[in-house]
Amino acid sequence: MPGTRDIAELSQSYVAVWNEADPDLRHKAVVEIWSPDARSFTPTAEYGGHAAIETRVVASYHKFVEEGGCVFRSRGPAESHHEGIRLQWEMVPVGGGPAASAGVQFLVLDGGGRVRLDYQFIDH
Repeated sequence: MPGTRDIAELSQSYVAVWNEADPDLRHKAVVEIWSPDARSFTPTAEYGGHAAIETRVVASYHKFVEEGGCVFRSRGPAESHHEGIRLQWEMVPVGGGPAASAGVQFLVLDGGGRVRLDYQFIDH
């Protein structure tokens, strides 16, 4: 299990990838954050492997950041429990205002500290 500092760094990297405009940096971040055989689950879909997860990240970036004028950010520090990490996030308008959406990610890590399973829960 990664140390507290590693968990904070992983949480920051995880949230930052959704805001990343540069395709090369975004690809590099996906490879660094998720394991090659990772699976990511939203309430309505499932994504398996780097290519599918990167497609999800790109689509989210275009819809919510580039076109929607929002940015993703953490809501407090991440918490760890054995191989699991719980992090809270929110999506807010760039110019300020209330969160347009918020939720929780529950991440299960592999032995190398990368995300193996990624479960999304939307609060609003």
